[in-house]
Amino acid sequence: MSDTQKWYVIKEDDGSCKIVEAIADSLAEPDRNREENFGAKKYWGPFPSAEKAIVARVGLIRAGKCKPV
Repeated sequence: MSDTQKWYVIKEDDGSCKIVEAIADSLAEPDRNREENFGAKKYWGPFPSAEKAIVARVGLIRAGKCKPV
């Protein structure tokens, strides 16, 4: 069984957003109702590729939900 990569956009405390990778076979998918996965941070995803996560991050910046770096 091969690992499946999933990508997430996570909002940092300073308002900027970063893209992180999670391997589905080694990390449970975050549950929006549980704080232990990504802490109390807001996140979007999963996305199937880093490119899709980057596009989503740009959209979040344009929508004012994330600050540009």
